[in-house]
Amino acid sequence: MRDSADSYDPASGRIRRGNRGNAKRQKFDNEDTYLKRDRHVQRLQAESATDAADGLPEGDRWSTWDQSTPLERGPRPHPKWLVTDLAAVDTELGILKTGKEADVYLIRRGVPGTGPDCLLAAKRYRDATHRLFHRDSGYLEGRRVRESRVNRAAANRSAFGRAAIAGQWANAEFSALCQLHAAGVPVPYPVQVLGTEVLLEFIGDPDGTAAPRLAETRPDAAGLASLWDQLVGALCTLAEHGLAHGDLSPYNLLVDDGRLVMIDLPQVVDVIANPNGREFLARDARNVATWFARAGHPSASGDALAGLLEKEARLA
Repeated sequence: MRDSADSYDPASGRIRRGNRGNAKRQKFDNEDTYLKRDRHVQRLQAESATDAADGLPEGDRWSTWDQSTPLERGPRPHPKWLVTDLAAVDTELGILKTGKEADVYLIRRGVPGTGPDCLLAAKRYRDATHRLFHRDSGYLEGRRVRESRVNRAAANRSAFGRAAIAGQWANAEFSALCQLHAAGVPVPYPVQVLGTEVLLEFIGDPDGTAAPRLAETRPDAAGLASLWDQLVGALCTLAEHGLAHGDLSPYNLLVDDGRLVMIDLPQVVDVIANPNGREFLARDARNVATWFARAGHPSASGDALAGLLEKEARLA
């Protein structure tokens, strides 16, 4: 006898089956045995079950060198001091600097027990909701990516767009450092970029003491003149390549045993593509020239330096 939920359709001459959701499922004879055996079948672990720092002390991680593509690594030839062994471990030693858009950490990369190691500065950009990313429109003028969807999202400052802008900062700084290092500008050697982390050459002593910022130094007349000449040469090279630092000040210039080193270049500006390029050149020149003039250097003139940079950039 058919279930009462079944019905006959005279138009089609077929029986329509009713809803049997409450009916008990038929069990096969060997099902219980199969389920018992299935408990002993080995299965692969989920990808999230393993840790990138598995087996290492807390705060350490395996070297991320192999996680960056060749285009995400520094210019060749790589310096001899750089450890690229895949068995190397990155040990975080502390924080070097906190900033508006990123924090910088001191990292020692080396193979445990073998001796060779190197000190790196790991610049880690903060999340895209930080206030800096709401005030970046001037710097991003003329900076575009190939995907129009990303450009629209960045322009609209959507959640995806803010995340895209955050990634642009790290990649923009790494690309600028590679270009400037190859051109001979005194910048830290760019080791690699991975996501929103940029690994750089550490500027300082082997014991981990960072080089002082220009604003923290009190050079004598000869030292001041040398630093000014180095600065003018570096800014002229930037301008020759159509670039301006964009946020230059005595606080993002390091003095390493008399050598001037330029840092913090995520906002590097293409002065040709950016309609405000001339203003960025002039602002950089005024910011640093003012400090040198107050320190007693007679040749420090913001207007004269700005005019020189405009000529080098072929804007004058």
